[in-house]
Amino acid sequence: MFTVKPLAAALGVELSGVDLTSELTPEVFQEVRRLLVEHQVIFFRDQDISPQQHHDLAASFGPLQTHPAYGTVDGFPEITILESTAENPSKIEAWHTDMTFRQHPPMGAVLRSKVIPEQGGDTLWASMTAAYDALSAQMKEFLSGLTAEHDFSWGFKESLAEPGGRERLAQAVANNPPVVHPVIRTHPESAKKVLFVNSLFTTRILELEKQESAALLEFLYEHVTTPEFSCRFNWEPNTIAIWDNRSTQHKPINDYFPAHRMLHRIVIDGDMPY
Repeated sequence: MFTVKPLAAALGVELSGVDLTSELTPEVFQEVRRLLVEHQVIFFRDQDISPQQHHDLAASFGPLQTHPAYGTVDGFPEITILESTAENPSKIEAWHTDMTFRQHPPMGAVLRSKVIPEQGGDTLWASMTAAYDALSAQMKEFLSGLTAEHDFSWGFKESLAEPGGRERLAQAVANNPPVVHPVIRTHPESAKKVLFVNSLFTTRILELEKQESAALLEFLYEHVTTPEFSCRFNWEPNTIAIWDNRSTQHKPINDYFPAHRMLHRIVIDGDMPY
């Protein structure tokens, strides 16, 4: 059907022999989805898809979400523009899972590269299944009954602090009050346990005192950066990444300034973590 090239032991495969400019047959799509759940992030090179094809590919996985804080492609409010320029560099530096400030965080995302710098601009992904599996039995048991708050305002605090930022994002803040998710969630398709806190949006663990919560979260945030849990991907123009947002975190490597970098992303609606 197509070839599968693993990128790292914990997660990540590159697929070739698939043309995403054409509608996938049910058999090919089911295999792509199976590989996504198994490998958590999958990559396709040389895919010059249109915005409509990008939309349709993402929609084949489920209903789509929009993002309250980014610009979008004309005529496609679901396609978020992730752009960094010398005048307006990216502010996202931290490891994170996308949009956990929602009651139903995205199940996944489809990211398409448009403008890639000559050097740098790679992205790291990490398996939160591997991160969970590496914890001791005692730590797994302790974390299993805990819940954590996730907050849009915390993740976008730098944007809110900019001149006019609070006014620009006022509706987004109002529409996205803090939510609570389990610290350990169960993946709804694989049934595997997943570590589900991230330094961008998680603010505190509700069942612990403030200092206890801060210390535990600091440990977990450091734990997820363990190199053995991760893969690193080097972008080229017209490359597509699809990742399982329920079982991964990712981090852009912002080592290319002042060069221009632009990607288009669509997020796919998910369920309430349990």
